[in-house]
Amino acid sequence: MQNFYYSVPTKAYFGKGVVSKIGELAKEFGSKAMLIYGKGSIKKIGLYDTVVNSLKENGVEYVELTDIMPNPHITKVDEGVALARKEGVGLLIPLGGGSCIDTAKCIAGCYGYDGPAWDVILNKSLVKECLPIIAVPTLAATGSDMDAGAMIHNEATHEKKQLMHPDLFPKYSLLDPEYTYSVSKKQTAFGVADIMSHIMEVYFSKTEGAFLADRIMEAMLKTCVKYGTIACNDPKNYEARANLLWVAAWGCNGFTGCGKIPCRWSVHPLEHEIAAFYNDPHGQGIAILTTSWMRYVLNDYTADMFATFGVNVLDLEPSADKYETAKRAIDTLENLFRSWGIPQNLRESGIGLTDDSKFEIMAEKAIGAADKINGCVPLSKEDVINIYKAAF
Repeated sequence: MQNFYYSVPTKAYFGKGVVSKIGELAKEFGSKAMLIYGKGSIKKIGLYDTVVNSLKENGVEYVELTDIMPNPHITKVDEGVALARKEGVGLLIPLGGGSCIDTAKCIAGCYGYDGPAWDVILNKSLVKECLPIIAVPTLAATGSDMDAGAMIHNEATHEKKQLMHPDLFPKYSLLDPEYTYSVSKKQTAFGVADIMSHIMEVYFSKTEGAFLADRIMEAMLKTCVKYGTIACNDPKNYEARANLLWVAAWGCNGFTGCGKIPCRWSVHPLEHEIAAFYNDPHGQGIAILTTSWMRYVLNDYTADMFATFGVNVLDLEPSADKYETAKRAIDTLENLFRSWGIPQNLRESGIGLTDDSKFEIMAEKAIGAADKINGCVPLSKEDVINIYKAAF
């Protein structure tokens, strides 16, 4: 088991009605906030009115940054920074999924820099002053409401990169599962696949003595398997939505990595390049790529990990041959994703990926300056291309 330092300073309020506290909490950070949201679904589900009424009751003014899209764009960050400065905003309140929260984090991190926001994304040392954030997630997926990272897309250069800074942890996270009831079956499935991938990217890192971490992650993954199925079929099941919203928050805030040997994630960088070129829904690409990656890296080193995953998470009976159990685990995971309505491959995903013409440039961007992905199994450019082809 490895040494580690762990801290999550975000204060979480969880359960029915907690969003009504937002005005009271917002007053801690000044008298004007910026609401950040997408196309207006928050108004249909009543979240907007709850937030606005609470702010008004507590004397907090607000401005709005709207039309945040999936795979959020850097242009919206520049727009948000300019608006925050013009209006003297002291607090950011993203209402929605990871795209809204990540946009808020990038605005927060770029606020103190007098230049294009993309400069800060490329050079994290330019983060000098961060606006505080109160996050209100409406989707169980990224866990961005309780971590210090954000993904942002530069549509002009087809790049998707991360901004990570300890001051980007939201000050508060207000999690009411009832606001996730309206999430479609498709988006529910994509979200749960993303949660599972956050956990598996860490779980599939062999670390001697990290028994507790691995068993906790298996419990989290079993939660996703059980309640992902229930939520897809019964969207207003509070128990399912609550468990998924909470496991999402803990699946990506660094907790699962405590005591584990750190290594670069494998599937996420591959999907980020698909999103950068084809605007793929993140969780959809993650689900499709995960089983292709598992089959590609199945070897003497990974077979026991995948077999253990199959037995402890998917409740498979172990075989005498660990390879056989590992293969059944991959097939079972793939069938689970299919049962949730996730497409089988990239061709059927509806993102317009019809050939492999961009696989080479996508692979080059995925491996980055290190010239490989140093995951639990190192991946070269050729390896990444082969995984893309297997998922195609």
